[in-house]
Parts: sequence; structure tokens; C-alpha cells
Amino acid sequence: MILYVDAGTTWSKVCEFSPCESLFEDKFKKYLKLTKDNRKYYIIPSNLLKNAGFNFTAATGHMSKINLANENNYMNEVIALSKGFLVNNDKKSGLILDLGSRDAKWVKFNNGKFKDLDWNNSCASATGATIEMLLKFYEVSVDELEVTDEKYNITCGIFGLEKIMDDIANGEKANLAISKFLHGIAYNAWSFAKKPKEIYLSGGFCDNKCFTDSLSKYVKVNKLGRFVLLDGLMQEYNNLQLH
Repeated sequence: MILYVDAGTTWSKVCEFSPCESLFEDKFKKYLKLTKDNRKYYIIPSNLLKNAGFNFTAATGHMSKINLANENNYMNEVIALSKGFLVNNDKKSGLILDLGSRDAKWVKFNNGKFKDLDWNNSCASATGATIEMLLKFYEVSVDELEVTDEKYNITCGIFGLEKIMDDIANGEKANLAISKFLHGIAYNAWSFAKKPKEIYLSGGFCDNKCFTDSLSKYVKVNKLGRFVLLDGLMQEYNNLQLH
């Protein structure tokens, strides 16, 4: 059994190479999202994965070194993002933005050559985690969020949380307040990436329609999903052709 992991603060993305059922699949079958050839892709809460007792062949991400069988098989997240983007983009050009629970990062390429990047783990901190907490606390479904022309002019999840709670206390509907927050995050992400005309989006926000519709107000959005860093990791350590 070969396991690759992109271990985030709240969610970990795992690819398992196994032609048949395994101990890993037995334990995490409910988190299985995609099966392709002999590859199985999972999205698992990081706190469950941390203490599950499995060692990983190669890893990237904030929490990844804990259960790594060989510490030399660790890849920096920006490098994994870059390699994963080049695997998933035939033109080898454009800007890939990854917006997660605790940081935002982007890399720009032109014909396969690196041009620019930035990584923010302070002002962008807790954006994804904050959304998950707000939805759970106010018992709002993602499907109840609708894109709005209004937005909160905030710089991070913590300040946004304060603004949302104040407005809801004053009578604002929770789903509308969260939608305005998402619009603010989308605008900030676009500005952070230096306001490009086109963005390739990676990470959990790909699954949030309110966010992607808000971002589309400013830029053309191409959603690459949540396994881009895994694709880059596997390209490096297994020489796979993942198209």
C-alpha cells in the first residue's frame, strides 16, 4: 500500500495506490471521493488521520511530517502546488491560486517557466476554517448561500467573524452575512493575486459555489479541485502521468 498525503490544518487529501481493499480503505471508506485506475482519493479530517497509525510514502502540507515514513520525502506546499498546476495545465501558463483553511498562496507560470509567487499565512489565516465554523454555528447549509453584490471589506477570517456576528445580532440573516463575507474573501483573494484576468483555483473553495460565483465577478475562474498538490507530489515521487 502506497499513501500520499496533502495534510492541511483541518482537512487532509490522501491518494492511496492499491488494486484491492486495504486497511486504509476499511478505516476511511466513508471519506473516499474518487477512484481512478488503482488510485483512491480521500478527503479526511486531519485530526482523525493524525492518530490513525498509517505512515505515508510522501507528503506535503502543514501537518504532514508527523507520520512521514521518510522525512526526505516531504515537499514544500508551494512546490507541490506548482508541479500540480503544470500537470493539470496543458498550456503550462497562468496563475494558480490555492486558498485553504489557514493560508493563501499563488504561483504564476509562462510557458512552463516560473514568473512570480506569493504566500500569505497571516492576513489570509483561518478563512476556510472560519466559514466551516460559521456554517455549523448558525446551522446554515452551503446551498443556502447566494452570491450578493455586497461584500465585507475585511482582511482576514478573524475580523470577518467579528463583523458577521455583529450584523447578525442586529438582525441580518445569517446566510446573507456569510455570503457577504465570502464575497469579501473572493475580492481579497483576487487582489492578493495582483488582479489577474484569469485564475486557476485549487482547494476546498472550489466546492463553494457562492465563493466561486463571487470571484467570477472579477476574474475568469477555472476550478482544478482539491487534489492539485497531491498531483504535484505524486509527479515528483512516482513519475506518474496524471492526465
